[in-house]
Amino acid sequence: MTSYPPPPPQGGPAYAPQHPRATTALVLGILSLVICGVLGPFAWVIGGNAVKEIDASGGQLGGRGMAQAGRICGMIATILLIIGLAVAIILAIVSIGRNS
Repeated sequence: MTSYPPPPPQGGPAYAPQHPRATTALVLGILSLVICGVLGPFAWVIGGNAVKEIDASGGQLGGRGMAQAGRICGMIATILLIIGLAVAIILAIVSIGRNS
């Protein structure tokens, strides 16, 4: 006797709806890296909140990967922003010191 696998469920696979701010976090994260680093902290916070809400939903919400990617991009952009500001401040202090 041959054992056949059970037929697939009718109606196709059911996917959890995507979290409404997962895409927002990803877009802000990408924009913060490419265009405007000031958006980094916003992407970090929005992505972090979305990941927490997705994890707490028990599988009712999807989009965790996009929210996490936006959060990480926001983290990177924020760190680069802080480093850039620190370098600008140091250069300004050095420049003022040379002109005195």
